[in-house]
Amino acid sequence: MSTPKVLVIAGPTATGKTLLGVQVAKAVGGEVVSADAMQVYKYMDIGTAKPTPDEMDNIPHYMINTALPWEDYSVARYVREAQVHVDDILSRGKLPIIVGGSGLYIDSLLAGRTFTARADEDLRKTLEARYDSIGGENMLEELKALDCERAEKLFPNDKKRIVRAFEAIEMSGKPLSEHDTQSKTQPPKYDGIKFVLTFNDRAVLYSRIDNRVDLMIENGLLQEVQSLIDMGAGRSGTSMKAIGYKELVDAAHGEITQEAAVDKIKRESRRYAKRQLTWFRRDKNASWLTWDKTPDINFGAEKITGIINETK
Repeated sequence: MSTPKVLVIAGPTATGKTLLGVQVAKAVGGEVVSADAMQVYKYMDIGTAKPTPDEMDNIPHYMINTALPWEDYSVARYVREAQVHVDDILSRGKLPIIVGGSGLYIDSLLAGRTFTARADEDLRKTLEARYDSIGGENMLEELKALDCERAEKLFPNDKKRIVRAFEAIEMSGKPLSEHDTQSKTQPPKYDGIKFVLTFNDRAVLYSRIDNRVDLMIENGLLQEVQSLIDMGAGRSGTSMKAIGYKELVDAAHGEITQEAAVDKIKRESRRYAKRQLTWFRRDKNASWLTWDKTPDINFGAEKITGIINETK
């Protein structure tokens, strides 16, 4: 049985992924599955650049608004939920189009990666308390006796991952490194035809990112963040650590000025775009669409559509 084919349109923010995904979906009979780690959250629309109903243009979009801002979302949950939509789209003879910039989410979905069970809250708190009591270096020394391979990849101050490694052993009875090795030897669940979007001149990308941040502020990002605070979304939660939110939360608490927060959002967004490009360049099978001054959506859609038709 052949591996089912899916299309992936990836790349950093502000490169035209949303519009291109919709145009290709119209041309080939596809439906979009978002691969954005922050668009999964409800009430976080402006800062995550969620596609509007007009931008979706009657093309179904999945994996948007599936979690509440105070939930601790994870890549494991994303893969579990996104697979349901991908398989449903395939079962109806349509093409799943994975659109987004979260490389880990995309790669994990294509691989069909499985994850060890999460610990209950009591176990996690016990392990966190032990870390606080004896320190990261001592916890790592203990981990070396149980999972030397994982311990060698971690640093003493990486509390979250050290605790996670102990969780895995407690929950599954085997080291996390062993589970990772088994996952990597499994064949991929989906055959991803991957396109990555970028610009010839990095300065053009950075300018577009800065302009997008200014537009978010004009469209009410400050009010969106305040609304989330009023709803009880704590600054320690995963959602409020997103770029564009954590900076404005700091401003709301009087720790930095609003102007400084906006400047920091732009700076961190540019840095994130650079990390995204580094991630996607690791995939030697990806095809790149490199824009000049603005995304050429028509050209990109024609090129992708032609390749998709050739593979049928």
